[in-house]
Amino acid sequence: MSEKTVIVVVEDDPNIADLVDMYLRGDDHRVYQASTGEKALDIIGQRSPDLVILDIGLPGHIDGFECCRRIRASSDVPVIMLTARDDEIDRVVGFELGADDYVTKPFSPRELAARVKAVLRRSRTSHDSTSSVHEFGKVVIDSSRREALVGGDPTPLTAQEFSLLLFLIENCGFALSRRQILDGAWEADWVGDERTVDVHVRQLRRKLGPDLPLSTVSGTGYRLG
Repeated sequence: MSEKTVIVVVEDDPNIADLVDMYLRGDDHRVYQASTGEKALDIIGQRSPDLVILDIGLPGHIDGFECCRRIRASSDVPVIMLTARDDEIDRVVGFELGADDYVTKPFSPRELAARVKAVLRRSRTSHDSTSSVHEFGKVVIDSSRREALVGGDPTPLTAQEFSLLLFLIENCGFALSRRQILDGAWEADWVGDERTVDVHVRQLRRKLGPDLPLSTVSGTGYRLG
């Protein structure tokens, strides 16, 4: 029997937390709950989960944004953020902090469970990739080890950032529209705005630096190489 996927649900509303817990356990995941950012970080450090579902509006000194920032300081575990706010700036901030997906309340538990499956698939695909090593100046991408190096130093990428990077590498030299990138680097059942691509491209540029030859193609999208 394969080992169960471990998911940490960080949500201060016990009704929402219990509902999400029930659906995830129904999909045979092992679930741990935390109602504060402090507790979430403790559990994540102890359990090394496969995925974190993280509410933005947490009580105490560590809200969801800060919790995500601290998670990303030491881990590339996939993070799905939950929020009652639907402002674009919140989505952008969440993605810039390293979130892999974003779900707005009220949400369907079935939709969230589907998002969980999609994010876990992306993460496993990134980890299982056996492509060769690719070099762009000081930037070295080793997809078999799921590792990005800049000047020889490891640079952590989220599962979605790495999936995006691999898709761009596979289509090196081609101008790709945002829709083509979404269709190729995100799961087919992913629902979201094409501007998500822009946010993740900015993250790749920030993390990997000017040696990564990732250019904007006016009126189209992006091209690597």
